[in-house]
Amino acid sequence: MGKADMIPVIPSPMLALGAPAQPGQQAPPGWTTLPMILAMLGIFYFLLIRPQRNKEKAHAQLLKTIRPGDKIVTTSGIVGVIVNVKDKTISIRSADAKFEITKAAVAEITERSGEASQ
Repeated sequence: MGKADMIPVIPSPMLALGAPAQPGQQAPPGWTTLPMILAMLGIFYFLLIRPQRNKEKAHAQLLKTIRPGDKIVTTSGIVGVIVNVKDKTISIRSADAKFEITKAAVAEITERSGEASQ
C-alpha cells in the first residue's frame, strides 16, 4: 500500500474550515449564497418532485380505468383478476382465493378485460 491509499476519502472537518480571514479583508455578503440555494432547489424539483408527481398522476389514471375482468398485479406481487370494484377497494380472485385490497395496492394492469390472450 502506498501513501496515496492511506489518505482518507473524507477530509477532516479542520480542512473544511479553510484559512481564517486576514485582517482588513471583508467576508462576502450572506446573500451571495442565495443563487446556489435556489439552483439546488430547482435541481431537486426537476429531478425528484416533478417525476414523482407524474408517476402519481399516471397511477391515479390507471386506478380510474380498472374494471371487473382486468388482470392485475399488486404491489406485493399477487396476480389476480378483478371481480368487483368499490370506491376505495377492489375484490380480486387469485387461484382459489378471493382477496379484497385497496386500490392503491394495484401496481399494474397486465391484461384488460375484453382483450384476447396472446
